[in-house]
Amino acid sequence: MTLFHPATGQVRAKGVTSCTNQVLHPWLKQELSAVLARLPASTPETDPALIRKAWAEWYEGLSAPLTLPEQLPPLRMILIQDNLAGHKSHHFVQWCFSQGIALLYTPLGGSWLNMTESVQGIIQHRAFNGQHPSHPQQIIDWLEAAVGGWNKNPAPFVWGGKRAVRRDRARKRRQALARSGACIRRIRPRITIIQKRVQAWQTTH
Repeated sequence: MTLFHPATGQVRAKGVTSCTNQVLHPWLKQELSAVLARLPASTPETDPALIRKAWAEWYEGLSAPLTLPEQLPPLRMILIQDNLAGHKSHHFVQWCFSQGIALLYTPLGGSWLNMTESVQGIIQHRAFNGQHPSHPQQIIDWLEAAVGGWNKNPAPFVWGGKRAVRRDRARKRRQALARSGACIRRIRPRITIIQKRVQAWQTTH
């Protein structure tokens, strides 16, 4: 079970042999409560209309937004999860709302959009690289040890990063076609040395 904070890179994790709602939800509530307790104190908004607007902005445009309760506390945290049924349990959802936690879900088949999937891959590689566990508790111990090592020097995650920059550069080199997802490359004509000399001569004479 893993919670990941992209802005700091900090990971909260616990190894388990099963992950039913009875195991997952108490752990999530415990960890989320600890995170909320460490958030910097701020003057909470008291206007119900502004509070609801702050929540509603996160659900605007979604095909299947959650139904927000009538009474909402000030928004304090955004929790992104995948589409497991257990993450949408009524009791867990209502608990999150009561704590000021808005819930967002990655699309079906889009777990790669959840950065926790990425950090889990890093943790697993560090824990098992060149090792061969012989029993489940050993796996749990190695994973939790790898999480401890990661948190000593965590790496914040930025959405896109260098890949996004490369995609932007590539996009600028292409010309989109009207009303289509297709595009053509913008071909820059090459100017030979002789052409450059001719151009320079023409500008001076």
